[in-house]
Amino acid sequence: MADLLQTPFHKYHQDHGGKMVEFAGWEMPILFDSIHAEHHHTRNCASLFDVSHMGRIKIAGRHARKMMERLLTRRVSDMAEKTCRYSLMCNEAGGVLDDVLVYRFKDHWMLVVNACNHQKILDHIQANVQDRVVTIEDYTERTAMVALQGPMVMGILGKFSREVPTLKRYTFATKNLLVLEMIISRTGYTGEDGVEIIMGANMAAMALKLLAKEAPEGQQGVKPAGLGARDTLRLEAGMPLYGHELDENTDPLSAGLNFAVNLDKDQDERGEPFIGIKALQKIAADGPPRRLVGLKLDGKRTPRQGMTVRSGDADVGQITSGCLSPTLGHPIAMAYIATEHTEPGTSLNLDLGNAEVVPLPFYQRSV
Repeated sequence: MADLLQTPFHKYHQDHGGKMVEFAGWEMPILFDSIHAEHHHTRNCASLFDVSHMGRIKIAGRHARKMMERLLTRRVSDMAEKTCRYSLMCNEAGGVLDDVLVYRFKDHWMLVVNACNHQKILDHIQANVQDRVVTIEDYTERTAMVALQGPMVMGILGKFSREVPTLKRYTFATKNLLVLEMIISRTGYTGEDGVEIIMGANMAAMALKLLAKEAPEGQQGVKPAGLGARDTLRLEAGMPLYGHELDENTDPLSAGLNFAVNLDKDQDERGEPFIGIKALQKIAADGPPRRLVGLKLDGKRTPRQGMTVRSGDADVGQITSGCLSPTLGHPIAMAYIATEHTEPGTSLNLDLGNAEVVPLPFYQRSV
């Protein structure tokens, strides 16, 4: 796979039998054992996902806060230090450029962006600097990032740190763990508990030796998981994926992400609220003509992105993501459906068979 970027964990993936594929310009593992096995291991134990391909962008300077408010749909000026928030960046038409995680440090901000949108977002930020005093630093390739997900994660990390298991959701700590300096956040993308760890690229090999130790005989330990299981896990958790549920022609209100859009955001000194607010205010006032819903399907065949959803003979929507749910044992999908057909319990149909509108998420862990 010539010319593809490799994460600092590339050798680890090869040593553990990772099946490598191209993803957003990176060589990434799609699976190690099987998607089904890795999915269940995450739901029941603890899995390690390499997410180093995601972009990490630092924004600092005198006008960094104002810059963030201009770029993001969600209010961030009231964020406390060492907290994270999910937000979106939109174009003027209200379409989603990317969905991002925002980290609030004492003297700067960090954005974690999707790998497929990395350069686009860097260009978008730069295009909107204007005369603001900010510095933009991309340190994606100088750092590594892993996600540890599963119900056993906090118990495992508790052996190394008393603080990490006490982190509240959407907070982070900067600390020395395992004699390595790391940023450890508690957000998650699988529906399970867990953390994300950002570290220097040169620390990656040492960190993995400590985090992914072989478990004692007869016990389940941390195992690597690939992009395949990450997709089935996030789908069960009802979480959107850019390029499927989100894109530049799709607004966040239709996607049900109203919590991440503050339409009452104050204007800045230029009279500018966030980019796309006028379009989104109109969509909110008129009501989205389509909405993202969950579908439960009959049979065992997997629904695919782009499949048409019907009510009787009328086309009413389209599948964005689907899988045969490893946890639930039947096919599930997310789809954009005409609003009048989105009430839970509504019967619809595809070429694969019958479908029923169900609430999202499909799966929610017991606390």
